Amino acid sequence: MEDLGISVSVSPNPEVAHSASVDPNFWKGKRVFLTGHTGFKGGWLSLWLSSMGAKVTGYALAPNTNPNFFEVTKVADNLEQSYIADIRDLEKMQKAIADAKPEVVIHMAAQPLVRYSYVNPVETYATNVMGTVHVLETIRALDCVRAAVIVTTDKCYENKEWAWGYRENEPMGGHDPYSNSKGCAELVTSAYRQSYFSPEKYAQHKVAVASARAGNVIGGGDWSEDRLIPDAIKAFEANETLIIRNPLATRPWQHVLEPLSGYLVLAQALYQEGAKFDGGWNFGPRDDDARPVQEVINLLIANWGSKSSWTQDQSEQPHEAHSLKLDCSKARQYLNWTPRWNLEQAIENITQWQHAYQNQSNMREISLQQIGKYQNS
Repeated sequence: MEDLGISVSVSPNPEVAHSASVDPNFWKGKRVFLTGHTGFKGGWLSLWLSSMGAKVTGYALAPNTNPNFFEVTKVADNLEQSYIADIRDLEKMQKAIADAKPEVVIHMAAQPLVRYSYVNPVETYATNVMGTVHVLETIRALDCVRAAVIVTTDKCYENKEWAWGYRENEPMGGHDPYSNSKGCAELVTSAYRQSYFSPEKYAQHKVAVASARAGNVIGGGDWSEDRLIPDAIKAFEANETLIIRNPLATRPWQHVLEPLSGYLVLAQALYQEGAKFDGGWNFGPRDDDARPVQEVINLLIANWGSKSSWTQDQSEQPHEAHSLKLDCSKARQYLNWTPRWNLEQAIENITQWQHAYQNQSNMREISLQQIGKYQNS
């Protein structure tokens, strides 16, 4: 796959740097169209946006687990509209976005699992590639959108298993169908930006488009299949031994609120300052939070407060990258964005959330309290 060579046309002068904080005053009353709002990340983002007074329209498939964050925290209660629909349906999406008249579009809907993509490659490519085409094509036909953030993944990069972090201008790639489809989504975004939303013609189209790449996201309320933290919590609750595929695999772990804050700050910059902030952006953890799987699980065990254990799966496994890091220098320099919670804080908040759920607490309030704690940290 070709090197995108994505770069951002931002002057290095400090005065053009954008504020790092998520600004509730900016989001109050803003019309936002969010795909993937029923998912784990999308549910947290919907809740955060709604709490700031944004007028959020969501578009996604029904939640695919029971329980799920979307229903447990009653996300739908404060949305303008919640469409349960497929991003592969171009006509339905076009009507939904046209009716919502959004000023900001955040595209998060995806088939997000590596191992699932091996079994269902056609669905993975159709959702992750053509779904992105549908979103961008719909934006192209509207005159209300001012900022669009297309969310992909850290796995979009051609992974060479090196020890340093990938920067935004590294080649796209991906060994498995999921990672490769996200690299393709980046290429699609780049092509639309250059063909229809070019910085040179920003005064005419007035649409700023960026892509955002996050690390391995963890947080309370994730019941997804085939993910480390949900699998661990399920095993711990059942007093079973957790089986780990690759305990030495190193990933950039981060609490879900970390990349979401990056998406929001990026959207603010795109809306307020336009094409200067287009292109690709990494929102990953600090370098020292790229840690092996076994260290993450040992931290979770220490926080969980009961006798728990893990063992390695000895069966043959499909290929997964052993090492992956992100270089977030660009976000730090031009958006003033930096991670706020380290891995220990992330695990602590996950444990608190899951224990509150077990105790039948008001999980909407618990989630809003964690958002407030993050913003004030």
